[in-house]
Amino acid sequence: MGTGKGFGKTILIGDQFVLWEIPAILSAIPFETSCKVEKIESGTGWTLVDNRIEVPGYKKAKNADSIASFNRMIEVLGLDLEKTPIKITVAGDLLAGSGVGASAAICVSFARACNEEFNLGLDILGINHVAWEGEFGYHGLPSGVDNTVSTYGGIIQYKIKDGVKQFDRIDISEPVEIVLGNSGVTANTAALKGFLEEQEKSDPSLFNSRLDKIRNQVKDLGDSLSGGDLKKTGQIMTDNHKILIDMGLSHERLIYLCDLANSLGAYGSKVTGGGRGGYMLALTPGKELQDKVASAFEAEGVPTIRTTIGGKPTDNTKTQILT
Repeated sequence: MGTGKGFGKTILIGDQFVLWEIPAILSAIPFETSCKVEKIESGTGWTLVDNRIEVPGYKKAKNADSIASFNRMIEVLGLDLEKTPIKITVAGDLLAGSGVGASAAICVSFARACNEEFNLGLDILGINHVAWEGEFGYHGLPSGVDNTVSTYGGIIQYKIKDGVKQFDRIDISEPVEIVLGNSGVTANTAALKGFLEEQEKSDPSLFNSRLDKIRNQVKDLGDSLSGGDLKKTGQIMTDNHKILIDMGLSHERLIYLCDLANSLGAYGSKVTGGGRGGYMLALTPGKELQDKVASAFEAEGVPTIRTTIGGKPTDNTKTQILT
């Protein structure tokens, strides 16, 4: 039996535009998907037992994506499941829902479990690559941001330049409390690239001016976060969300939750992940502020996660070329 785990994540800024060579800043969160892979004696192929907690309807909505993802990773790993069938069991405390890296976490955990069960000898870079391949099933052409932070942990700045993927660590002095609120809307991440390409085609000048603003926001947020200026970090997040709203990348429910969090004292709030559904992120340093915002969400029946950014990474890698 082989086992593996993958972190969930939250995006502070930039995720939607990585394929346009805008860097993204994201953090693992201390919630994980676990995977167990067992060789079985009879049958062929693979079977899945999915014990993850979920946003209602998420696993059903993502079923076809999940099948495509597992099949692609199995092919990349070179496993012959006609001769050696397997049972896959996934669980963990990471909620299966859009915007928290649920698909990346399951891909990373599966790659690690297979690596252990079949003695494949993959290093962490190899695990990350297999998980990226698995993300094709969910995202069409994945940028690689989610699987990378799920694999390596911590806070990273991720970028693609001239086809080369790279991440650099961002260190902060101690973990910072955040609140994640779920809109209840399951977003189609695979359609995001086409949605943005239409905007670029219809008004390239406006599209590129927005990207220039976001590029500057990413740099400023990285500087403020590593420098410990959380007030400025939160303001940049809120300002970035305004641009995402104008681009149709938020949702009326997400906008409401961000406005509510900010009215209660959150340093800043924005959609996290691809957008158009899923989660929003509120920066709420300190347990008291975190509880105040989270309790208000919960009083309205909003699925809420109290968590932190800036936890311990899985290894000491400070910068890594991925391709």
